[in-house]
Amino acid sequence: MKKRAHVLIEGRVQGVFFRAETRSIARQHNLTGWVRNLPDGRVEAVFEGEEDAVEKAVQWCHQGPPHAMVIKVAVTREPYTGEFDAFSISYF
Repeated sequence: MKKRAHVLIEGRVQGVFFRAETRSIARQHNLTGWVRNLPDGRVEAVFEGEEDAVEKAVQWCHQGPPHAMVIKVAVTREPYTGEFDAFSISYF
């Protein structure tokens, strides 16, 4: 079953390759969506794909790449839309 998760990650998550590693994890699991830095220092991501793959990506966000220090992860489950063709780093 296809699922969607909207994730906000807090902590030392910018400047530690969080976006690049998130994209890599998402692509490994055939997920679509995006990841971006927020002005307040958080990282935001949307994952869409098979339920187990989405859950693996969400779980990875609790740890992040080696130099990250994740303090909090907020996950909102949303209806699957199928609006994305790939997983990308967004700058909007």
